[in-house]
Amino acid sequence: MTLSTRSADAAASPPGSKPAGSPREVLLIVCAGVVLSSLDLFIVNVALPKIAVDLHARDLSELSWILNAYAIVYASLLVFFGRLADRFRRDRAFLLGVAVFTVASAACALSTDVGMLIGFRVLQAAGAALVTPTSLGLVLASYPAERRNGAVRAWTAVGGVAAAIGPVVGGLLVAASWRWVFLVNVPIGIAALVVGWRRLPEVPGHPVERPDPLGVVLVTAGVGALTFGLVKGSDWGWAAARTDGILVGAVVLLAGFVWHCLHGRSPLIRPELFRAHGFIGASAVAVFFSASFGAMLLSIVLWEQGAWHWSALRTGLAIAPGPLMVPIVAFGIGGRLIRRYGPAPVIAFGSLAFAASTAWWALAITATPDYVRGVLGGMLLTGIGVGLVLPTMMGAATAALPPHSFATGSAVINMIRQTGLALGVAVLIAVLGTAVDQPTPALAPFQHGWWVTAALSAAGVPAVALLRRPQPS
Repeated sequence: MTLSTRSADAAASPPGSKPAGSPREVLLIVCAGVVLSSLDLFIVNVALPKIAVDLHARDLSELSWILNAYAIVYASLLVFFGRLADRFRRDRAFLLGVAVFTVASAACALSTDVGMLIGFRVLQAAGAALVTPTSLGLVLASYPAERRNGAVRAWTAVGGVAAAIGPVVGGLLVAASWRWVFLVNVPIGIAALVVGWRRLPEVPGHPVERPDPLGVVLVTAGVGALTFGLVKGSDWGWAAARTDGILVGAVVLLAGFVWHCLHGRSPLIRPELFRAHGFIGASAVAVFFSASFGAMLLSIVLWEQGAWHWSALRTGLAIAPGPLMVPIVAFGIGGRLIRRYGPAPVIAFGSLAFAASTAWWALAITATPDYVRGVLGGMLLTGIGVGLVLPTMMGAATAALPPHSFATGSAVINMIRQTGLALGVAVLIAVLGTAVDQPTPALAPFQHGWWVTAALSAAGVPAVALLRRPQPS
C-alpha cells in the first residue's frame, strides 16, 4: 500500500485482525473524542454560579481553577502523551484516553466540594490529553497526503465548534443541574469506546525515544505558577513580594523548560520541530488567539449572568449564534479563501474579525440589557474569527509533519493552544479584579477586559508573515 493511496503507517491490517473503518469512519469516531475534550473546556463556564452556590465556593479566583486546572494539565500533558502515543498503537491509546475521560466525568458529577471537583477535573484533563494527539494521529495516518489538509480542517472545526458551543449546551443542562454538564459525557464516551474498538484501524507505533518526564514537570509547574500569579495579583497587589516571587518563579521554570528542550537528551519538544517557519507562525498565532478566545467566552458569560442577571439557559442561547457561524465559515468560505489567497491572509483577517468582536462589546454593551444592539453583532464576529483562524492554523501547523511525528507535532500545537486559554482566563480575571464579586458588576472593568481581549487577538497577526502559501501539488 503506497502513500498515494493511504498513509505509510496505516498499512493493511494483518489477517485475522478486526476490519478497519474507512478514513471517513475514522474521522467520525475520533471526532467524538474531540467533542468530549473540547466541549469540557467551556461547558463549565455557565455552570460556575450554580457550582459556587451548591459547593459553597468563596470567590471567582477559587472557581477559576475549575477551568484553569483542566486547561493547564491538559496543555502540559499533551506533548508527553503525544510522544508516548508515537511509540505505541494509537487506536488503543485513543480508547484508553476516552475511558479515563468518561470515568473522570462521572466522578466530577459526584463531587461534594470544590477541591474534589478540581481533582477530578485534573483526571479529566489527563484523559483528554491522551485523546487529542492520538485522534489527530489516527486521522493523519488514515488519509492519503493529498487529502490530509481537508481532514485536519474538519477535525479542527469540530473541536472549535464543540468548545464554542460548550456554554450553549451547558446552559441547557444547568437548568436541570450543574452535574449534568459532566454526566452528558458518559453516554458519548461509552458510544465512542464501543464503535472505536470495532472500527478504528490498528496504527502501529514508531521506534522513537521515550520523552524525559522532567519537561512535563517544568512546563506544568511553570504554566501553573504563571496562571496562579496572574489570578492572585489583583488580590495580593502587583507589587507584593509573594506575587513577584511566584511570577519570577514561573519565568525561571519556563526558562528551564526551554533549556531542557534545547539541551536535554530526550526533551519533551525537539528543537527541530520548530525549524519549519509555518509551524512557528501557527504556534505564535495559537498563543494569542487562544488567550483571546478564553477571555472572550468567560467575559460574556460573567457579564450576562452577573450584570444582566440572565439565567444559564438564556446565556447559553445568547452565545449560540457565534458557534453556529463556525462550520458555515470553516467549510463554506475558509477553504475557498485559502485556495485563492493562502493561509496567511485568512488567519490575519480572522484574527482581526475576532478582535473586532470584543471591541464591539466594549463600545456597544450598556448596563441595560440590549442583546441585539450590544451583543449579537460581536457574537457573530467571534464565529467568523474562529471559523477562519482555528482550522487554517491547525492545517498550516500539521502540513509538513512527518508520519513519525504526527501525534507529537499535533500535541505541541494543541499544548500551545491550551496554555493560551489558561493564560487568557487568568489575564481577564486580573483585569476584572473584584468587579465580578459585586451583586451587580460595574461596566468599566468589563470594557477594559474586552479591549485587552481584542488586543490579544490582534497581537497574533504579525506572526502570519511566517506562513507561506503552499505550492500546488
